[in-house]
Amino acid sequence: MAGTKTINVQWAINEAIKEEMERDPSVFIVGEDVGKPGGPFGVTKGLIDQFGAGRCVDTPISEGAIVGLCVGAAASGLRPVAEIMFMNFITLTVEEFYNQASKMRWMFGGQVKVPMVVRAMTAGGFGAGPHHSSSLEAWFASMPGMKVVMPSNSYTAKGLMKAAIRDDNPVLYVEPLSSYKLKMEIPTDDYIVEIGKAAITREGKDITIVSIGRMLQEAMKAADKLKADGIEAEVIDLLTVNPIDMDTIYASVKKTNRCAIIHEAKKVMGVGAEIAANLQENLFDWLDAPVARVAAPFTHIAFQPKLEKHYFPDADKLVAQVKKMIG
Repeated sequence: MAGTKTINVQWAINEAIKEEMERDPSVFIVGEDVGKPGGPFGVTKGLIDQFGAGRCVDTPISEGAIVGLCVGAAASGLRPVAEIMFMNFITLTVEEFYNQASKMRWMFGGQVKVPMVVRAMTAGGFGAGPHHSSSLEAWFASMPGMKVVMPSNSYTAKGLMKAAIRDDNPVLYVEPLSSYKLKMEIPTDDYIVEIGKAAITREGKDITIVSIGRMLQEAMKAADKLKADGIEAEVIDLLTVNPIDMDTIYASVKKTNRCAIIHEAKKVMGVGAEIAANLQENLFDWLDAPVARVAAPFTHIAFQPKLEKHYFPDADKLVAQVKKMIG
Protein backbone atom coordinates (compact mmCIF):
# COMPACT_ATOMS: atom_id res chain seq x y z
CA MET A 1 0.00 0.00 0.00
CA ALA A 2 1.35 3.41 -0.98
CA GLY A 3 2.44 5.71 1.83
CA THR A 4 2.91 9.46 2.13
CA LYS A 5 5.45 11.84 3.60
CA THR A 6 5.60 15.55 4.35
CA ILE A 7 8.12 17.49 2.29
CA ASN A 8 8.65 21.07 1.13
CA VAL A 9 8.90 22.24 -2.48
CA GLN A 10 12.66 22.62 -2.40
CA TRP A 11 13.29 19.02 -1.37
CA ALA A 12 10.52 17.70 -3.59
CA ILE A 13 12.48 19.03 -6.58
CA ASN A 14 15.71 17.58 -5.20
CA GLU A 15 14.05 14.21 -4.69
CA ALA A 16 12.56 14.18 -8.19
CA ILE A 17 15.95 14.83 -9.80
CA LYS A 18 17.63 12.23 -7.59
CA GLU A 19 15.07 9.54 -8.43
CA GLU A 20 15.32 10.25 -12.15
CA MET A 21 19.14 10.11 -12.00
CA GLU A 22 18.83 6.73 -10.29
CA ARG A 23 16.29 5.51 -12.83
CA ASP A 24 18.08 6.73 -15.96
CA PRO A 25 21.91 7.00 -16.25
CA SER A 26 21.53 9.50 -19.11
CA VAL A 27 20.19 12.15 -16.69
CA PHE A 28 22.73 14.65 -15.32
CA ILE A 29 22.65 18.13 -13.76
CA VAL A 30 24.62 21.15 -14.89
CA GLY A 31 24.97 24.74 -13.75
CA GLU A 32 26.78 27.18 -11.49
CA ASP A 33 27.63 25.51 -8.15
CA VAL A 34 25.16 22.64 -8.61
CA GLY A 35 27.78 20.25 -7.18
CA LYS A 36 29.03 20.55 -3.59
CA PRO A 37 27.17 23.78 -2.76
CA GLY A 38 23.96 22.34 -4.20
CA GLY A 39 23.20 25.53 -6.12
CA PRO A 40 22.61 28.95 -4.56
CA PHE A 41 19.50 27.68 -2.74
CA GLY A 42 20.56 24.12 -2.01
CA VAL A 43 18.09 22.43 -4.35
CA THR A 44 20.70 20.03 -5.76
CA LYS A 45 22.49 19.52 -2.45
CA GLY A 46 23.78 15.99 -1.87
CA LEU A 47 23.46 14.78 -5.45
CA ILE A 48 27.20 15.01 -6.15
CA ASP A 49 27.89 12.72 -3.17
CA GLN A 50 25.81 9.98 -4.75
CA PHE A 51 26.43 10.51 -8.45
CA GLY A 52 29.85 12.16 -8.62
CA ALA A 53 31.20 15.14 -10.54
CA GLY A 54 30.67 13.40 -13.87
CA ARG A 55 26.90 13.73 -13.50
CA CYS A 56 26.85 16.92 -11.39
CA VAL A 57 28.68 19.36 -13.61
CA ASP A 58 29.75 22.72 -12.19
CA THR A 59 30.21 25.42 -14.80
CA PRO A 60 31.60 28.94 -15.13
CA ILE A 61 29.17 31.87 -14.92
CA SER A 62 27.95 31.62 -18.50
CA GLU A 63 24.26 30.90 -18.95
CA GLY A 64 24.57 30.64 -22.70
CA ALA A 65 27.31 28.02 -22.36
CA ILE A 66 25.22 26.04 -19.86
CA VAL A 67 22.18 25.83 -22.13
CA GLY A 68 24.32 25.35 -25.24
CA LEU A 69 25.94 22.35 -23.56
CA CYS A 70 22.46 21.00 -22.80
CA VAL A 71 21.32 21.33 -26.41
CA GLY A 72 24.27 19.33 -27.69
CA ALA A 73 24.02 16.73 -24.94
CA ALA A 74 20.27 16.29 -25.43
CA ALA A 75 20.60 15.93 -29.20
CA SER A 76 23.26 13.28 -28.55
CA GLY A 77 20.99 11.14 -26.37
CA LEU A 78 21.53 12.48 -22.84
CA ARG A 79 18.95 14.17 -20.58
CA PRO A 80 20.48 17.28 -18.97
CA VAL A 81 18.83 19.28 -16.19
CA ALA A 82 20.26 22.79 -16.09
CA GLU A 83 19.97 25.39 -13.36
CA ILE A 84 19.78 29.09 -14.20
CA MET A 85 20.00 30.88 -10.86
CA PHE A 86 17.36 33.54 -11.54
CA MET A 87 14.83 33.71 -14.34
CA ASN A 88 16.11 37.11 -15.46
CA PHE A 89 19.41 35.50 -16.42
CA ILE A 90 17.64 33.15 -18.82
CA THR A 91 17.54 36.07 -21.23
CA LEU A 92 21.23 35.29 -21.84
CA THR A 93 20.27 31.86 -23.21
CA VAL A 94 17.73 32.85 -25.87
CA GLU A 95 19.97 31.94 -28.82
CA GLU A 96 20.69 28.47 -27.46
CA PHE A 97 17.30 27.78 -25.88
CA TYR A 98 14.90 29.26 -28.43
CA ASN A 99 16.81 29.51 -31.69
CA GLN A 100 18.36 26.05 -31.36
CA ALA A 101 16.69 23.80 -28.76
CA SER A 102 13.06 24.66 -29.52
CA LYS A 103 13.52 24.39 -33.31
CA MET A 104 15.85 21.42 -33.72
CA ARG A 105 13.31 18.60 -33.54
CA TRP A 106 10.98 20.41 -35.96
CA MET A 107 13.76 21.26 -38.43
CA PHE A 108 14.92 17.63 -38.57
CA GLY A 109 11.43 16.25 -39.02
CA GLY A 110 11.40 14.56 -35.62
CA GLN A 111 14.57 12.59 -36.25
CA VAL A 112 16.37 14.35 -33.39
CA LYS A 113 14.96 14.58 -29.88
CA VAL A 114 15.98 17.36 -27.49
CA PRO A 115 15.12 16.08 -23.98
CA MET A 116 16.40 18.84 -21.70
CA VAL A 117 15.08 20.72 -18.67
CA VAL A 118 16.06 24.26 -17.72
CA ARG A 119 15.24 25.24 -14.13
CA ALA A 120 14.79 28.98 -13.52
CA MET A 121 13.80 30.78 -10.30
CA THR A 122 11.63 33.82 -9.77
CA ALA A 123 12.41 35.77 -6.61
CA GLY A 124 9.30 37.88 -6.14
CA GLY A 125 8.57 38.65 -2.51
CA PHE A 126 12.18 38.89 -1.34
CA GLY A 127 12.98 42.48 -2.25
CA ALA A 128 15.39 41.16 -4.87
CA GLY A 129 14.56 43.94 -7.29
CA PRO A 130 14.12 44.11 -11.07
CA HIS A 131 17.20 42.07 -12.01
CA HIS A 132 16.13 38.95 -10.09
CA SER A 133 12.36 38.93 -9.73
CA SER A 134 10.89 38.83 -13.23
CA SER A 135 8.35 36.18 -14.21
CA LEU A 136 9.00 35.57 -17.92
CA GLU A 137 6.98 32.40 -18.49
CA ALA A 138 4.68 33.99 -21.09
CA TRP A 139 7.66 35.03 -23.20
CA PHE A 140 8.99 31.48 -23.43
CA ALA A 141 5.50 29.98 -23.73
CA SER A 142 5.15 31.94 -26.98
CA MET A 143 8.02 29.94 -28.50
CA PRO A 144 6.88 26.87 -30.50
CA GLY A 145 8.63 23.61 -29.64
CA MET A 146 9.14 24.47 -25.98
CA LYS A 147 7.08 23.39 -22.99
CA VAL A 148 6.75 25.60 -19.90
CA VAL A 149 5.62 24.38 -16.47
CA MET A 150 5.09 26.16 -13.14
CA PRO A 151 4.49 24.03 -10.03
CA SER A 152 2.47 25.37 -7.11
CA ASN A 153 3.26 22.99 -4.24
CA SER A 154 5.39 19.97 -3.29
CA TYR A 155 3.19 17.43 -5.06
CA THR A 156 3.20 19.24 -8.39
CA ALA A 157 6.86 20.27 -8.02
CA LYS A 158 8.00 16.66 -7.83
CA GLY A 159 5.56 15.28 -10.38
CA LEU A 160 6.22 17.97 -12.97
CA MET A 161 9.99 17.67 -12.61
CA LYS A 162 9.88 13.93 -13.20
CA ALA A 163 7.58 14.41 -16.20
CA ALA A 164 9.84 17.17 -17.57
CA ILE A 165 12.97 15.01 -17.34
CA ARG A 166 11.22 12.16 -19.15
CA ASP A 167 9.87 14.42 -21.91
CA ASP A 168 11.61 14.37 -25.28
CA ASN A 169 11.28 18.14 -25.78
CA PRO A 170 12.90 21.19 -24.15
CA VAL A 171 11.07 22.11 -20.94
CA LEU A 172 11.36 25.35 -18.97
CA TYR A 173 10.65 24.56 -15.32
CA VAL A 174 9.83 27.74 -13.37
CA GLU A 175 10.40 27.69 -9.59
CA PRO A 176 9.04 30.52 -7.39
CA LEU A 177 11.53 30.94 -4.54
CA SER A 178 8.79 32.07 -2.16
CA SER A 179 7.19 28.61 -2.48
CA TYR A 180 10.31 26.61 -1.54
CA LYS A 181 9.35 26.18 2.12
CA LEU A 182 5.70 25.25 1.52
CA LYS A 183 5.09 21.76 2.92
CA MET A 184 2.50 19.11 2.14
CA GLU A 185 2.07 15.34 2.08
CA ILE A 186 3.04 13.62 -1.16
CA PRO A 187 3.08 9.93 -2.16
CA THR A 188 6.19 7.89 -1.46
CA ASP A 189 5.58 5.86 -4.62
CA ASP A 190 6.79 6.99 -8.05
CA TYR A 191 4.38 9.34 -9.82
CA ILE A 192 4.33 12.09 -12.42
CA VAL A 193 2.11 15.14 -12.98
CA GLU A 194 1.15 15.17 -16.64
CA ILE A 195 2.48 18.12 -18.63
CA GLY A 196 -0.35 19.94 -20.40
CA LYS A 197 -3.02 19.08 -17.83
CA ALA A 198 -4.43 21.61 -15.35
CA ALA A 199 -5.85 20.58 -11.96
CA ILE A 200 -9.11 21.63 -10.33
CA THR A 201 -8.13 22.26 -6.72
CA ARG A 202 -11.52 23.49 -5.53
CA GLU A 203 -15.05 22.97 -6.89
CA GLY A 204 -17.42 25.93 -7.31
CA LYS A 205 -20.38 27.16 -9.31
CA ASP A 206 -20.21 30.98 -9.43
CA ILE A 207 -16.84 31.82 -11.00
CA THR A 208 -13.74 30.06 -12.33
CA ILE A 209 -10.41 31.31 -10.98
CA VAL A 210 -7.36 30.23 -12.97
CA SER A 211 -4.14 30.53 -10.97
CA ILE A 212 -0.58 30.15 -12.17
CA GLY A 213 2.36 29.03 -10.03
CA ARG A 214 2.59 30.44 -6.53
CA MET A 215 -0.62 32.42 -7.05
CA LEU A 216 -2.54 29.23 -6.22
CA GLN A 217 -2.15 30.10 -2.53
CA GLU A 218 -3.65 33.55 -3.15
CA ALA A 219 -6.47 32.05 -5.20
CA MET A 220 -7.35 29.59 -2.43
CA LYS A 221 -7.33 32.39 0.16
CA ALA A 222 -9.60 34.43 -2.08
CA ALA A 223 -11.96 31.48 -2.51
CA ASP A 224 -12.26 31.18 1.27
CA LYS A 225 -13.07 34.90 1.60
CA LEU A 226 -15.60 34.72 -1.23
CA LYS A 227 -17.32 31.72 0.32
CA ALA A 228 -17.97 33.77 3.45
CA ASP A 229 -19.97 36.12 1.21
CA GLY A 230 -21.87 33.29 -0.46
CA ILE A 231 -19.77 33.11 -3.63
CA GLU A 232 -18.56 29.62 -4.61
CA ALA A 233 -15.36 29.88 -6.65
CA GLU A 234 -13.88 27.03 -8.65
CA VAL A 235 -10.07 27.19 -8.57
CA ILE A 236 -7.90 25.79 -11.35
CA ASP A 237 -4.14 25.35 -10.94
CA LEU A 238 -2.84 25.80 -14.50
CA LEU A 239 0.50 23.97 -13.89
CA THR A 240 1.49 24.01 -17.58
CA VAL A 241 1.83 27.40 -19.26
CA ASN A 242 2.56 25.81 -22.65
CA PRO A 243 0.59 23.91 -23.81
CA ILE A 244 -2.36 25.48 -21.94
CA ASP A 245 -5.09 23.04 -20.94
CA MET A 246 -7.98 25.09 -22.32
CA ASP A 247 -10.32 22.07 -22.26
CA THR A 248 -10.34 22.04 -18.46
CA ILE A 249 -10.87 25.81 -18.37
CA TYR A 250 -13.67 25.63 -20.95
CA ALA A 251 -15.49 22.92 -19.01
CA SER A 252 -15.29 24.95 -15.81
CA VAL A 253 -16.42 28.22 -17.38
CA LYS A 254 -19.39 26.50 -19.02
CA LYS A 255 -20.46 25.68 -15.46
CA THR A 256 -19.67 29.01 -13.77
CA ASN A 257 -20.09 31.46 -16.72
CA ARG A 258 -17.34 33.73 -15.37
CA CYS A 259 -13.56 33.62 -15.26
CA ALA A 260 -10.78 35.52 -13.47
CA ILE A 261 -7.10 34.77 -13.97
CA ILE A 262 -4.38 35.54 -11.43
CA HIS A 263 -0.66 35.42 -12.19
CA GLU A 264 2.52 36.98 -10.85
CA ALA A 265 3.75 38.22 -14.22
CA LYS A 266 2.73 41.51 -15.80
CA LYS A 267 -0.84 41.82 -17.01
CA VAL A 268 0.17 43.16 -20.42
CA MET A 269 0.79 40.20 -22.76
CA GLY A 270 0.79 37.76 -19.84
CA VAL A 271 -0.59 34.22 -19.91
CA GLY A 272 -3.93 35.58 -18.70
CA ALA A 273 -4.29 37.48 -21.98
CA GLU A 274 -3.96 34.27 -23.98
CA ILE A 275 -6.51 32.47 -21.81
CA ALA A 276 -8.93 35.42 -22.03
CA ALA A 277 -8.58 35.58 -25.81
CA ASN A 278 -9.33 31.86 -26.14
CA LEU A 279 -12.42 32.21 -23.95
CA GLN A 280 -13.66 35.20 -25.94
CA GLU A 281 -13.12 33.43 -29.27
CA ASN A 282 -14.52 30.03 -28.34
CA LEU A 283 -16.86 30.49 -25.37
CA PHE A 284 -18.26 34.00 -25.78
CA ASP A 285 -21.93 32.96 -25.52
CA TRP A 286 -21.28 31.25 -22.18
CA LEU A 287 -19.81 34.32 -20.48
CA ASP A 288 -21.97 36.44 -18.18
CA ALA A 289 -19.16 38.96 -17.63
CA PRO A 290 -15.89 39.96 -19.32
CA VAL A 291 -12.91 37.79 -18.41
CA ALA A 292 -10.84 39.48 -15.69
CA ARG A 293 -7.09 39.45 -15.17
CA VAL A 294 -5.47 40.11 -11.79
CA ALA A 295 -1.75 40.54 -12.41
CA ALA A 296 1.24 42.84 -12.02
CA PRO A 297 1.23 46.32 -13.59
CA PHE A 298 3.20 47.10 -16.74
CA THR A 299 6.34 48.31 -15.03
CA HIS A 300 9.46 46.93 -13.37
CA ILE A 301 9.34 45.52 -9.86
CA ALA A 302 10.73 47.63 -7.01
CA PHE A 303 13.27 46.77 -4.29
CA GLN A 304 11.32 48.63 -1.60
CA PRO A 305 9.15 46.09 0.32
CA LYS A 306 5.94 48.15 0.39
CA LEU A 307 6.20 48.98 -3.30
CA GLU A 308 6.95 45.34 -4.12
CA LYS A 309 3.90 44.21 -2.14
CA HIS A 310 1.78 46.76 -3.98
CA TYR A 311 3.14 45.45 -7.31
CA PHE A 312 2.05 41.85 -6.86
CA PRO A 313 -1.51 40.51 -7.17
CA ASP A 314 -2.94 38.95 -4.03
CA ALA A 315 -6.11 37.47 -2.53
CA ASP A 316 -7.63 40.84 -1.63
CA LYS A 317 -7.19 42.22 -5.15
CA LEU A 318 -8.69 39.04 -6.58
CA VAL A 319 -11.68 39.18 -4.20
CA ALA A 320 -12.36 42.79 -5.17
CA GLN A 321 -12.28 41.91 -8.86
CA VAL A 322 -14.59 38.91 -8.45
CA LYS A 323 -17.14 40.95 -6.48
CA LYS A 324 -17.04 43.61 -9.18
CA MET A 325 -17.78 40.94 -11.79
CA ILE A 326 -20.64 39.33 -9.91
CA GLY A 327 -22.15 42.59 -8.65
